[in-house]
Parts: sequence; structure tokens; C-alpha cells
Amino acid sequence: MEMKGIAAGVYRLLAAGFFALAAVDVQASSVESMRLWAAPDHARLVFDLSAATNANVFSLENPARLVIDLDDTQMDTDPSTLPLHDSAITSVRTGVREGGDLRVVLELNREIEPRHFTLTPNDQYGHRLVVDLEYPGESAVENPIDPIEAMIRDQEIQAQRASAQGLLSDSVAPPSEAAPTEVQAAKPHPRRDIIIAVDAGHGGEDPGAIGPSGTREKDVVLEIARRLAAEVNGTEGFKAVLVRDGDYYIGLRQRTALAREQKADFFVSIHADAFTSPRPQGSSVYALSQRGATSETAQWLADSENRSDLIGGVDGSLSLRDKDQVLRGVLLDLTMTATLNDSLSIGGQVLEQLGRINRLHKSRVEQAGFMVLKSPDIPSLLIEVGFISNPDEERRLRDPVHQSGLSQAIFSGLREHFERFPPPASLLAWQRDNQRRPSGNEYRIQSGDTLSAIAVRHGVPVNQLRQANDLNGDVIRVGQVLQIPRS
Repeated sequence: MEMKGIAAGVYRLLAAGFFALAAVDVQASSVESMRLWAAPDHARLVFDLSAATNANVFSLENPARLVIDLDDTQMDTDPSTLPLHDSAITSVRTGVREGGDLRVVLELNREIEPRHFTLTPNDQYGHRLVVDLEYPGESAVENPIDPIEAMIRDQEIQAQRASAQGLLSDSVAPPSEAAPTEVQAAKPHPRRDIIIAVDAGHGGEDPGAIGPSGTREKDVVLEIARRLAAEVNGTEGFKAVLVRDGDYYIGLRQRTALAREQKADFFVSIHADAFTSPRPQGSSVYALSQRGATSETAQWLADSENRSDLIGGVDGSLSLRDKDQVLRGVLLDLTMTATLNDSLSIGGQVLEQLGRINRLHKSRVEQAGFMVLKSPDIPSLLIEVGFISNPDEERRLRDPVHQSGLSQAIFSGLREHFERFPPPASLLAWQRDNQRRPSGNEYRIQSGDTLSAIAVRHGVPVNQLRQANDLNGDVIRVGQVLQIPRS
């Protein structure tokens, strides 16, 4: 009897422990706050939760609704305070179902494609449920590029890639075996705008760095990006595309994808980062490094920026080894080398202009593994306009006059480069070519051309051909118009 009594007591203790553990495992959750950000192509709704919970999300029709069921959860915030304007949500209703579960119903005014995922706590937030309402067929930018401009840009990119393959063939095959290229007279330029993609870093649930007085990086850089876009759009021959024109989050890979989708000639990402000490200050300019960072600070900043995708809820590798699968081998190497050289050249001019209105943190263009710069075919820069962790610089970054000065300096550097080296099909190239007084014939470079082959074909020395066209080397581009001097 005593053994049976002992056994029964042990059983009761084990059972009590089991149910206690089970109670911990299914701990009730509460919605502590809700946050909504509206973008041109989607809206993101974030539930801040006191504990992890299971969610079931599904759509209903007539009328259109999105239902979000949270197991064993209660509502501890007021959904009526959500800023619903510019989103697909017209109203939010909540209720209790099956005793302790929470139901949230979103009334919709347009077609959506929902997706959702949960996030574990990080340095900034606790448990979260993220619900994205994506708008099928919508562009992520408010003023997408004109289809004709897109066609022209596509043709130009294809011609440049074909030229790179032609250069590779010329370097392998003897000159005598190369197929003769038909000489074609120069044709009128399409005179398209040079497209600058302006990216304001962070946004939405990712505030970026926060200054001593509470200034958020995402707010400062958006203001500077808008001013920069206004400078670009106010100049003949240029057009700006704002990657982010509101307080919402865009993934790092998506930012470069949007720039490519909009056929951008250049991509510039604006940031105002912080350091572990309040002492650092000044502006910096970064280009992509193919072999790591050029300084410890550059590496620290790159790691900080690349981690923002984890804050924003994008799961995946942040390694730069994840290259564009379309470009392979030598063609990718040629493209990346040319793109990086252009980035460093433009970066030097931007840095010089910034140095006229602000202290420079670094006197040369730094290189680091920023994911947002890794587009293989678009020259790109990341500009740290200042350290928001420095109290004096934080105050200046909030000043509209200083913001305008920064945006003007950035565009001055960009414009200076493109006035010297305009894309072949651009208005600036057309203006340059028409301002020249030709000393002989003109020739428009075709796919597969090399400078030496053009010189032989026209019977002029290569050095004379370089001098007539202000060329420092043998690099030429498809669509470029060369002046052929009279022999």
C-alpha cells in the first residue's frame, strides 16, 4: 500500500509538472501595438506581440476582406488609430472568437495578394506578426519610367553586353580572322533623359540610426532624397526615380531591382549613420568593394546597413557571393569592372563637392560590401551625409538649409561626371556632339568594334583617333560617336 501511495504521489507530481510546462508553452499573448506603412505597391501591417502565437490569415469576398486569427490572444491597443490613408484598408474590426482567440478583419478597397510571417525578438522589437498586402500589377515607384525610354535603355544595355562579348572575341581571334564590320554613318540620338535612382535608406519599421535628441535616420535621409530628386528633375536631360517616397520599408535586394526595373543610369543611396562613439563626424562616400572593406569603419558600417534586412523581416543570406545569375564568367567580370570604375570616378566628384559644404569623414572614396551597391550593371554609391550620433551634426542634418546644401552638392558631382561622359543615347550626348565642330567624318560605334580596328578601317593612327576624341585609353562604348580626323 505504501508503494502504491508513493507511486501515486510521484504520478501526481509529474502530471502537475507536465501541465505547468504545457501552460508555459501555450502562454497567452497580447497585441501591444499595431503599425501600418503604405507604399505605392503594398501595405505592411505589423502586430507587436507580448509572446509568440499562431496566426491564420485568409481572404473573404463580397465584400473584400482579409481575416487575421490569432490563437489565445487579446487586443491591448486601439486599431482605430492606424493611419489607413493611401493603403488598401478602409477600416479595421476586431472581435473575440472561440473563447480566447482574437479575430482582426481588414475591410479592403482594392485587390490584394496577402502574405504573412512571424519574427522573433531582436535589438529593436519583440515578437511580431507581419502581414503584407501586395497590390498586383502596381509599380513600387510612383512615377515609373515611360515605356519608350525603357525600350531605348534596354537596347543600349543589350548593345553594351554584345560589345563586351565582341571585345572578348577580338582578344582571342587574330585580326585577320575577324569578320569585317560594315561602316555606318552616325544617326540621330534618341535624346533620352539620364535616369538617377535616389534611394532613401531604411524606412517603415526600420528607423535606422537614432541621434542623441531622437532624430531618426529614416526621416532625415528621406528629406534629403526628396530634395536631391527635385534637383535632378529640375535639370534638363535628367530624371529622378525615388526608390522610397514615404515611410515604408523596402528590402535591400528590392532597391537595386527597382533601379534596374526603372532603367537607371546611376543609383545613389542616402544614409546618415551612427557610430559607437559620439565623436565621429563628417560625410563619406562608399562604392562596392569586391575584396572586402578598405577600412575598419567601412566594414562596420557595411555590416550595420546589411543587417537592416533582418530588422525589416527579410530572411536570407546577406553575403555578396550571391551574384546575379544572368551574368556569367568573363562578361560579368567586364561589366562589374566597368561599373565599379564608373562608381569610383563619380564618387570622387561627389566627395569633392560635399567637401565644400561639410566636413569629410574620409578624404577618399571608401569601398565596402554594402548589399545595396552590388548591382553588376548600374554604377552605384552609398553616401553617408553625416554621423547622426554626433550632437552637432544631428542638429545640422535636421536643418532644411543644410539638407538642400547636401543635395545640391551630391547632384553637382553627378552632373559633372555625366556632362563629361554622357550615355550615348542621352540628350547630353546629343548636345555634346552637336556643339563639336567635326574635323572630319563621324562614326557611330557598333557591336564588336575596337578602337584599333576602327583606326585601321579609316586609315588613321590610333593615337590620332584618341586625341581627336579626348580618349585616355582604348575603352569605347556601343553607340558612342567618334570624330574621324582627316588623314
